[in-house]
Amino acid sequence: MKHFKNILTGCIALIATIALGQIPSAETGTFALTNATIETVTNGTIQNGTLIIANGMITDIGASVTVPQGAKTIDCTGMTIYPGMIDGGTQIGLVEVSAVDRTRDNNEIGEVIPHIQALTAVNPSSVIHPVTRVSGVTTALTMPSGGLFPGTAALINLHGYTPDQMYAGFKGVVLNFPATGRRGRWDRRSDEDIKKAADKALKQLNEVWEKAVQYHKIDSATGGKDQPYYPEMEALLPVVRGEMKLLVNVNSANDIKAALEWIDKKGADVILCGVSEGWRVAEEIAKANVPVITGPVLRNPTRSYDRYDQPYANAGTMQKAGVMVAIRTNEVENVRNLPYHAGFAATYGMGKEEALKAITIVPAELFGVADKYGSLEKGKVANLFVTTGDPFETKTQVKYVFIDGWKIPMVSRHTQLYDEYLNRAPGVEK
Repeated sequence: MKHFKNILTGCIALIATIALGQIPSAETGTFALTNATIETVTNGTIQNGTLIIANGMITDIGASVTVPQGAKTIDCTGMTIYPGMIDGGTQIGLVEVSAVDRTRDNNEIGEVIPHIQALTAVNPSSVIHPVTRVSGVTTALTMPSGGLFPGTAALINLHGYTPDQMYAGFKGVVLNFPATGRRGRWDRRSDEDIKKAADKALKQLNEVWEKAVQYHKIDSATGGKDQPYYPEMEALLPVVRGEMKLLVNVNSANDIKAALEWIDKKGADVILCGVSEGWRVAEEIAKANVPVITGPVLRNPTRSYDRYDQPYANAGTMQKAGVMVAIRTNEVENVRNLPYHAGFAATYGMGKEEALKAITIVPAELFGVADKYGSLEKGKVANLFVTTGDPFETKTQVKYVFIDGWKIPMVSRHTQLYDEYLNRAPGVEK
């Protein structure tokens, strides 16, 4: 069996290498996207507008823009330009094939390992990146999983030869807040065992946090000199000091309320993630003034007696209550479906404008990178895509994608397979 797994892993790697070898390189230079409808997100819609890209940045945008000499002009008549979509929570780049352990770097050994950096494990050559970015998703937060403090998440752009080239300027420590409910229908633990496990996890969380606070006090008093090597506490130090976000995964209503109480006591700078039952406690979240990255939207209800469409309405319910809401897919292979998660949220109460913001400017603001990403403005990084229509509709085609100003080839494993079988030749008969 082990020999078979080795062969399977090798075949997968070979196939991925061949597929990548066939994808053309991205194109750089000065580009002029003309005659387009431009959805800036933050400054309204520009009709019959022009957007100029140079040196990786948006250098000009508007209805009366002069095209620079030598620019490569792309006529976008009948098309719309949007800022690149940002997925607020994925494992893209950390997992290649979920069923093959050797291609998974999302879950390391240990309960308290905040020093494990997702960015160092990102695979820039993943075949999932082209599949995702040709759908208009240019940026994603990739998060480790498992354990209490499973590591530090990183925001990446889906283009680059190295993780450092892909890094988009945000990192945050992940906390899986202790859950008091069952993990699923397969969870056969007794209520007593569930409570014991939750109490034990909460006790461990408080102990770890207290250690981090003490480490901070010692570090501040000594100026960081002669500190023993303690990578776990070193990683939590900026979180305790409020210099780094704490990304708290929590879903059930009771756990969300417990997390809000814990956050209030500890004073951490927190973003709640997941929050599948946020609609039940939306007022409490809004009162606590804690932002949320919710999703997946396309999922089943958390409880058998809830309405079938409750997950679709969750984001809109929280947003209308006054919560700052971004949307995530919590996916690996299907991060490309981010616009459809947002589309369902838009239809079930959030509205198109707010849903678009939830996958562009809102996550950019939460991650502290809104000066670079999330909207189409002069001086921002040229992360954008051009479509034939509404990106929330499946019939819409994405025609062009730019990441860091690079014109991305609209080729992926999916397009290659489509072309191969669309134009397949008949087999040789014997």
